[in-house]
Amino acid sequence: MKFRNFSLAILLLTTTAMVSQNISIDSLHRPRNYHIQVNQFESYPNSKEDIIFLGNSITAGTSWSELLGLPNAKNRGISGDTTFGILERLDEVIEGEPAKVFILIGINDIARNYPDEIIVSNYEKIIDRIKNESPETEVFIQSILPVNNTFTRYKNHYNKDEHILAINKELEKLAQTYNVNFIDLHPHFLDEEDRLSKKFTEEGLHLNATAYKTWAQILQDYLN
Repeated sequence: MKFRNFSLAILLLTTTAMVSQNISIDSLHRPRNYHIQVNQFESYPNSKEDIIFLGNSITAGTSWSELLGLPNAKNRGISGDTTFGILERLDEVIEGEPAKVFILIGINDIARNYPDEIIVSNYEKIIDRIKNESPETEVFIQSILPVNNTFTRYKNHYNKDEHILAINKELEKLAQTYNVNFIDLHPHFLDEEDRLSKKFTEEGLHLNATAYKTWAQILQDYLN
């Protein structure tokens, strides 16, 4: 695992150097509590019956086991995480060879102005690693959710709807290419102006209880 992490660090540094020729991105940026939470995740027992929800604050914002009534549903969301962060901590997810992994990541990448092609490439690496290192795991790619720019709290996340839509289209193609599941959450949360509906959010980015109940209903067909 140490060798793999070292190799990943070299890959991330290389990615930063290559992309910086055109646009400056910090692929090594991690949320403040990232390593604390990863260490916690690593301390938990694994089971091949686990259903992993992997992502950022959107995933972290609920108790999946209680929401879904499934004791084996495990929350692996970290607030502020990006596709680069997921790649760095993917070993913890893969080593348990879980039954299912539901992935939702990318809005923080977009907020940090990572190029769409880099985000999609990272998604492809995530899918490829899971399929190769835990082939019995069923992978579910979930589309990036909309945001609502009538709020003011998360200005870096707003007004980038074209990136959300473009990446979601590419994620659907990746799912077809790799023969994994694609769940298009995005349209279920839109208002009449194609923004994240105010009935689902208090600040235009994160979800409220009504939104998580809606999400849970969408997932039912994929959990049975």
